[in-house]
Amino acid sequence: MISVKDFKPDYITDAKGQKRAVILPLKEYEELLEDLSDLAMVAERRDEPVIAHKKVMEELKRDGCLPD
Repeated sequence: MISVKDFKPDYITDAKGQKRAVILPLKEYEELLEDLSDLAMVAERRDEPVIAHKKVMEELKRDGCLPD
């Protein structure tokens, strides 16, 4: 995840010098979209029940996904 202080934006301004748009390097833009996607997924799954780590590990071992 990138930090706001890591951004290197350029700005498009109007005739009065007011910032109207932002230009980001493509890599920063793609990372920002990925972070937004991750946050949206977390929000969608917020109300799902929590499964204890121990139980998940037991199920994975039982199903042969992990060695005993």
